[in-house]
Amino acid sequence: MTDVRRPRRLVPGDRVAVVAPAGPIKAERLELGTKYLRDWGLEVEVMPSVLARDQRLPYLAGDDAARVADLRAAWLDDRYQGVFCGRGGYGVQRILPLLDLDELAAVEKVFVGFSDITGLHEGFNARGLVTVHGPMAAAVEQLGAEAGRERLRALLFEPESVTDLLAPAGARTVVPGTAEGRLLGGNLALLASSLGTPTLANPAGIVVLEDVSENGYRVDRMLTQLLRAGWFQHVTGLVIGDFSDTDEGALVAGVIRERLAPLGLPMVVGAAIGHEDLNLAVPLGLPVRLDATSATLQPLQVPFR
Repeated sequence: MTDVRRPRRLVPGDRVAVVAPAGPIKAERLELGTKYLRDWGLEVEVMPSVLARDQRLPYLAGDDAARVADLRAAWLDDRYQGVFCGRGGYGVQRILPLLDLDELAAVEKVFVGFSDITGLHEGFNARGLVTVHGPMAAAVEQLGAEAGRERLRALLFEPESVTDLLAPAGARTVVPGTAEGRLLGGNLALLASSLGTPTLANPAGIVVLEDVSENGYRVDRMLTQLLRAGWFQHVTGLVIGDFSDTDEGALVAGVIRERLAPLGLPMVVGAAIGHEDLNLAVPLGLPVRLDATSATLQPLQVPFR
């Protein structure tokens, strides 16, 4: 097993960079979001392509080369103790072939993002680095939710204070039991899209899954694809987060249970992890203990030194 590598926690006065490895960002949202980071005493620098938009492909923040250059510059510059993604959207899969993940993962610093950013979490976690699945720098609704904002702050600045990763929102038991392992996963669509690629990292540990704007048959198709590929072979437990913005919420919930409960793994649903306003930050790559019977998720190490 790859050794767990925990970056240094943040302290007031640290400098962090904001990058946009996926979709474009609205300046007003970024201004509102980064105010919360500055209120924590962080110095925030926005990388050059964050507010750009690719003229040919307007769903991207700058072209692939610019987004790669920003991410590398922020990650490899030791002036920055942390890197926050501005938003998700789409685009990380395009830049993964242009990145040397071994080069980046050799540097230990805080990394925050979710959704499309799952592609980068997957690569970093596979190389032992602990990262944060949580609210991003322009996610004003999520940073505006006090409980979620406080969780992110506590995890980054006072990580020993976070003792149950599912609190205060809680979750519901589907399959009782306990399991231990590194917490891995993220966005279901992005994890499924890694199958057959060089950055695929079959998880060994407890998997968290979330998604947005996916109706029942699409969730069924992605879970079935992962099941057929043997992706769950070394999974020890399941934490199901929010599956948001769907017209088929009850069907999606039923599909998840029908596809995953037969695995017999300790499993909870309804974790406040995902695209809802309350998005509880969790440390991916960290050893945790899931007690699905009591619906708790306990870090087995302090996430950050």
